[in-house]
Amino acid sequence: MPDARDVSSYDALLLLSFGGPEGPDDVVPFLENVTRGRGIPKERLKEVGQHYFLFGGVSPINDQNRALLDALRKDFADHGLDLPVYWGNRNWAPYLTDTLREMVRDGRRRILVLATSAYASYSGCRQYRENLADSLAALEAEGLELPKIDKLRHYFNHPGFLEPMIDGVIRSLAELPEGVRDGAHIAFSTHSIPTASADTSGPVEDHGDGGAYVRQHLDVAQLIADAVRERTGVDHPWQLVYQSRSGAPHIPWLEPDICDHLEERHAAGVPAVVIAPIGFVSDHMEVLYDLDTEARAKAEALGLPMRRSATVGADPRFAAAVRELVVERAAVERGQEVTPCALGALGASHHLCPVGCCPARAQRPAAAGADSTYA
Repeated sequence: MPDARDVSSYDALLLLSFGGPEGPDDVVPFLENVTRGRGIPKERLKEVGQHYFLFGGVSPINDQNRALLDALRKDFADHGLDLPVYWGNRNWAPYLTDTLREMVRDGRRRILVLATSAYASYSGCRQYRENLADSLAALEAEGLELPKIDKLRHYFNHPGFLEPMIDGVIRSLAELPEGVRDGAHIAFSTHSIPTASADTSGPVEDHGDGGAYVRQHLDVAQLIADAVRERTGVDHPWQLVYQSRSGAPHIPWLEPDICDHLEERHAAGVPAVVIAPIGFVSDHMEVLYDLDTEARAKAEALGLPMRRSATVGADPRFAAAVRELVVERAAVERGQEVTPCALGALGASHHLCPVGCCPARAQRPAAAGADSTYA
């Protein structure tokens, strides 16, 4: 058993996230940062910009990351982990390169990275690693000493990630009118990505129809549905659905879309729906707009009772899961044997991404870059 407080293999943790605008003047430059080189249609950018202005031009993601930072620091201190936690973003301040520069100047030389993406995909994993490589190249050009950087493994099936979502679904079911509660359908929602990117997600041996991206989400959905049945005594039907498509219309993306799914379920006679956004760590703009605004409006137009369960956010159980992942990885770096904590059929993910994992360019058809336009 690794020492639960020995993280001496590393001297800092970096919370690495997407970033988002914090005022109306930030929206356009933020979207330009996100879409640079991706060929996203201008019409889509205008549409997404309006989404932000509905919320005062502010994405909630940065405040949510601040809350997660506080939760991580508190959990680490409460459990005797002497590991400072920093924060950097891919697309908005605090920018990743600036944060890494600060860490190097603070003397950090062995850095662990927690990305706010739990699943395998190009934009959910490999692109973060490419961003880290680009930032290191920039620091090297400045003549700075480069740190060693490792990224924590995927945590989609860690109990500390699953338990808050299970509780959220059960609470949402309880909020439905009693007459429709037991017959409610659960729509497990995640970000749609091009099917070509999904098919090549994960290690090469996982490539195929939907790849690791779809299989990991299906595993999480099954785990949550099973737990809900065990704790409520009701076996709710469920389906994995998708949202937030942002690519060119001619490129196939994962379906069904959440709004189309609500129409189909209503037509099939489902009395109520709980939407569980399992693909997202926090209630950022894609959740607030695509689910709380668009999907809710669709459900209301259909007369379909709907509740949306919470994401994990800064739940203390998630902070504890991150601590366990840090201790686990530190023990691996010391050469110790560890038993990774993971539920479900897929087991714990790899610590080091293998060659061919989540390639940036799929063979068919070319994907339009990353899978997210906003956060």
